[in-house]
Amino acid sequence: MKAIRVHAPGGPESMKLEEMPAPTPAAGQAQVKLEACGVNYIDVYFRTGAYKATLPLTPGMEGAGTVTAVGPGVSDVKVGDRVAWSGIIGSYSQMHVVPSDRLVALPSKLTFKDGAAAMLQGLTAHYLVTSTWPVKKGETVLVQAAAGGMGLLLCQMAKMRGATVIGTVSTEEKAALARAAGADHVILYTKQDFEPEVKRLTGGRGVDVVYDGVGASTFDKGLNCLRPRGLMALFGAASGPVPPLDLQRLNAGGSLFVTRPSLNHHIATRHELMHRSNELLGWISEGKVKLRVDHQFPLEQTTEAHRQLEGRKTTGKILLIP
Repeated sequence: MKAIRVHAPGGPESMKLEEMPAPTPAAGQAQVKLEACGVNYIDVYFRTGAYKATLPLTPGMEGAGTVTAVGPGVSDVKVGDRVAWSGIIGSYSQMHVVPSDRLVALPSKLTFKDGAAAMLQGLTAHYLVTSTWPVKKGETVLVQAAAGGMGLLLCQMAKMRGATVIGTVSTEEKAALARAAGADHVILYTKQDFEPEVKRLTGGRGVDVVYDGVGASTFDKGLNCLRPRGLMALFGAASGPVPPLDLQRLNAGGSLFVTRPSLNHHIATRHELMHRSNELLGWISEGKVKLRVDHQFPLEQTTEAHRQLEGRKTTGKILLIP
């Protein structure tokens, strides 16, 4: 099979398409032929060495395809099943072995591309709006990078739960996408300082929760946008890691809360994985949540996919098609 390999941490050019033996499933595993795999910022962290992993490494935390073989003791799936997953590194490949209890069956209405686009970002958005801060009707949320794959999902899900949604974007084109996803107010941070604009939009009160996957360039001002006892949910660092925080700042801001959650802790058990996946994939099947796949690349163009992602040239989801 062919797979992307990283032999040393580095830029996008450190990823090479190579031939390697197809993996065989061990006990509790299933072999899957990939039809699509998702590209996410966590893949950049692993590629650069910001997140540690054994080298050589095949990146990719999310994919969808058909089960082609199962190992001993597998009862969750069978050969021929259409499945998707998140959180299992090695998905930038034509074949992958995945623990069977991490696989989720795709509803008949959804394509493999839907599955690969939904799992990591969709499940992340799900836990952020239902668990990290269970958004309630009448609340106001701020979504940073509202036209990205995560941002568009957060806008839709927060709006579903009755919130007023404020989104930040960099261009008019991205502003239109955020509005279509449910954002009530969109701030072009390239033309306006989002902090005073959020204060204006909320009558000086501030928002109940900030969903921030950008990190260093937005975190500090985002804290200033919170109302007393509001929550900063920092789930990524696309612009770089957030510097150490003086906790007195939270007191001065109004007894604020800050959390740095991750998806794996919210799908740690089979029960929670299936609960979140069934709800998410059900919303997508019913048209309540819409996926936007704007960029598709073959495996041999993975380098370009990462360049566009890091250059903030993308909207919606990026997929690799093995």
